[in-house]
Amino acid sequence: MSAESKWAVDESILLMAKVGRCWSPSFSPDGQELAFVSDLTGSPQVWRIALSGGFPEAVTAFDEQVNTVLWSPDGEWLAVESAPGGGMNVQIDLVRPDGDDRRRLTKGGSTNNWLNVWTKDGRYLLFSSNMDQSDSMDSFRICVESGAAEKLTKNSGTGVVEDVTADGDRALVKRIVYRGDNNVHLVDLFENQERLLTPHDPPASFENPRFSANERHVYLISNRDQDLASLCRLSLGEDEEWRVLQTRDDAELVEFAISPSDKSAAMVWNIAGRHKLELINLPAADKQCEVDLPGEIVEDLRFSADGSRLAMCVSGSRLPPDIWVLDIATLSLRQLTRSPRIGVQLERLGAARLLRYQAHDGLPLTGWLYTPPDVDAPFPTVFSFHGGPEGQEQPRFRYDYQALLSEGIAVFAPNVRGSSGFGKRFVNLDNGALRFDAIQDIASTVHYLIGAGIAEADKLGIMGGSYGGYMTMAGLAEFPELFAAGVNLYGVVNFKTFFERTEPWMASISKIEYGDPDTEGELLDALSPIHKLDRVTAPTLVLHGANDTNVPVYEAEQVVEELQMRNVPVEYILFPDEGHGFRKEQNRKKSVSAIVQWFTKHLLNS
Repeated sequence: MSAESKWAVDESILLMAKVGRCWSPSFSPDGQELAFVSDLTGSPQVWRIALSGGFPEAVTAFDEQVNTVLWSPDGEWLAVESAPGGGMNVQIDLVRPDGDDRRRLTKGGSTNNWLNVWTKDGRYLLFSSNMDQSDSMDSFRICVESGAAEKLTKNSGTGVVEDVTADGDRALVKRIVYRGDNNVHLVDLFENQERLLTPHDPPASFENPRFSANERHVYLISNRDQDLASLCRLSLGEDEEWRVLQTRDDAELVEFAISPSDKSAAMVWNIAGRHKLELINLPAADKQCEVDLPGEIVEDLRFSADGSRLAMCVSGSRLPPDIWVLDIATLSLRQLTRSPRIGVQLERLGAARLLRYQAHDGLPLTGWLYTPPDVDAPFPTVFSFHGGPEGQEQPRFRYDYQALLSEGIAVFAPNVRGSSGFGKRFVNLDNGALRFDAIQDIASTVHYLIGAGIAEADKLGIMGGSYGGYMTMAGLAEFPELFAAGVNLYGVVNFKTFFERTEPWMASISKIEYGDPDTEGELLDALSPIHKLDRVTAPTLVLHGANDTNVPVYEAEQVVEELQMRNVPVEYILFPDEGHGFRKEQNRKKSVSAIVQWFTKHLLNS
């Protein structure tokens, strides 16, 4: 029996994995077109569409999966970030808007490269790379005409150039000190000088820094001296005045975009995972209006060069990601792309419902519940844990959730302690030894749903990707009596081997979050599920990408080997052309087939 036939399921399940996605909108300088990324052909590539509408035109047909596209300010080039093999060795190319003249700007091989920004004249492209030292993502500038690259700054850990002045002389560089704490530096790119703009008592975050139109101020998102992130403004004068411009006591600001004239800003507020889009007037920072959205999530905000339009990616629990455009004058919102959703009726899909409950120690927790139609509670239920760990479960379109619902299996996706979106105190509640409490949140979550009559006690599964895979294996090991099956997607199982084999820059910023392998080895052992797999009894499915350098494939191999030795039912699927996550259509189909069949077998048919 072939691997494909072994995991074959009903065609209606596969249709969920074939639903398309569009993201990363980037306006042409004249504002008449948008470049964006879509998996319309099965693998994410760059496309181009007129603002007047019509069918999009393909720009790239790379072998690599495309992550991001940025149109140059002079209109001559598209900068394209792609991932060979799906791994983190991301490379950067230039192509003409019609797809001609492809040029690879980065060195290739195993280097990691992140697309940052164009200079305002389009002569230079700024990016982050570990081409010089594997343990740091340094800042580089490359001349488009000559192809000559030069290092601008050395960044300990990771650094990103977020914005650059009109003359190209100064840049705002964000550097991560450790996960959950970062700084912004004002860097003189020609004098090789820099100035720390964000002195603070850690932890604090300073995100999305942008120069004002007159370049005398910096707008940014920050939670300095407060718990929830807000819109702030920093003066670049001698007084370095700091002002909080917009804040809410029920939400964190997660993204904003400023119109080129500085007259207005678009802001995205995160309320327990659901987004609200607001427009405000600048510099007074008074609210102009709230924009009604067709879905729960909005991101990738981009103003046109004249500030008349705002492009964005909108999605939701029953709405796949597509590009929408807001006319600022009329406040009319129009869908520009329509990703394929053949055979899937969105209105019949399961919607996400927010639930609130308490952990074992009384800490308030939340989660998103998806229930199958025409089935009475209690439900066979899969508990799905997000990655990060400082990620957040949100009501996004999840084809795997919808596929499980179609088989009569509910999904509950919690935000346990350590999740982002609820303030910096909450996101740091799982650092180091506090992670034992986060693991206890797994049991608290399960007991809540059982007690509420939602989950059927003897038909429970657990799954998650990346750090969610860690939580999956921790749950199976710590609470073997709770779960009948588990699915570990590219998860960490051994913190010591993770630190040894992950990208060095990733390891350097993760020592506060997980524990320092040089000084806290015993703690890392105690937190690693690999040392407790003798407690696992539930059948476990493991899926991993062969090119994953974030969570190397050795993490999966350890799980499979240990469970096989203990005669625990275990299956292993390795995707040779994927990295950290599965983005190609054929791999999404194979993974969702395997997940649905696994939980159907062990929750419904056992």
